[in-house]
Amino acid sequence: MTPVRRSLWHEPRPADAPPVGRLDRLLVGAFAASVLVEGIVRPGLALRPLVTVLALALVPALLWRRDRPLIAAMIGWGVAGLLSVLQLAVHAGDLGLYAMMADLVLLYALVRWGSGREIVPGTAFVTVVVVLGMYASSAGWADVFGGTVLLLLVVALAVVFRYRADLWRRQQREIRNQERVALARELHDTVAHHVSAIAVQAQAGGVVAALQPEKAAEVLAAIEAEASRTLAEMRSMVRVLREEQAVAYSPQPGVADLPALAHADATPTVEVSLTGSLTRLARPVDAALYRLAQESLTNAVRHARGATRVGIDVCREGDVVRLRVSDDGRTEPGPAPQPGFGLLGMAERAQLLGGSLDAGPVPEGGWVVEAVLPAEVRA
Repeated sequence: MTPVRRSLWHEPRPADAPPVGRLDRLLVGAFAASVLVEGIVRPGLALRPLVTVLALALVPALLWRRDRPLIAAMIGWGVAGLLSVLQLAVHAGDLGLYAMMADLVLLYALVRWGSGREIVPGTAFVTVVVVLGMYASSAGWADVFGGTVLLLLVVALAVVFRYRADLWRRQQREIRNQERVALARELHDTVAHHVSAIAVQAQAGGVVAALQPEKAAEVLAAIEAEASRTLAEMRSMVRVLREEQAVAYSPQPGVADLPALAHADATPTVEVSLTGSLTRLARPVDAALYRLAQESLTNAVRHARGATRVGIDVCREGDVVRLRVSDDGRTEPGPAPQPGFGLLGMAERAQLLGGSLDAGPVPEGGWVVEAVLPAEVRA
């Protein structure tokens, strides 16, 4: 119980409390009118003017119930406590107006919108006032039980709505985090691939320009094409982020587009092999296979020392699809390098689809990435 009390004490105020609006003013107006009407027409009400004036003190409390829930509850239930003291002092009957049931609204607001440091003393004060009121009215066991149940129901309702809203906010934050991770993964897998190609072409261009000036134009054209594709994909992502309404990405490449990654005249040479029925894959799986192969190729071009060949093999085996990307580069001595954001994003892609991914050096030399994905994604 001690950790629970500490957690309640440090509970912050909800951040989504709405400001005073038209409905709040209508509520306050209806309450004030009912107090005046009941104070005038209710027969046998002792201390009628005083009781009516005290009840009207709840008007500002109802307006403050979300901004200052503890003060509002102290005012409303303080009036109820004062009426109970007067009832004991003058030995009168019930001094409360039926309109004073608005105190339940203040109790709800205290638990719904207050911080832990407001809820604890506020509910303790309400408990004292309720006990005093039951004593002053000589309430029977049935009244005590019914009143207690009503108050607990109000508190429970406030707790349910409070934590339901908190759960919704947490879900929204989780969705935003997932979208950030997905965007980071897309940026890394698409833009980084093209930028790597631009860097490789630029490095080769320096050598070609010196030895074969006539081929420099081809290198520059390749750099321009990669830069144009990078800019187009960046604009597509920015459009998705800036548009208020949902905007679809441009069609995602898939397994059928993998042969476009193969360049026989490039260094290293890229060879693509597609085996089995790969035409009816689930769209997320199809796109993921392409992105995994693209990122693996980017890593090979960047990091595989002395590699002359990169093989991309995709094979469907029953209900799963296997992707294997291997190169024949040299494995540097020493400890294996720490995985970067590329491998992390690749592993996340595979896991989100219910698959797996392994990557690392092989004894015969080179680096191998192997992914196993389900051909169909479960709903």
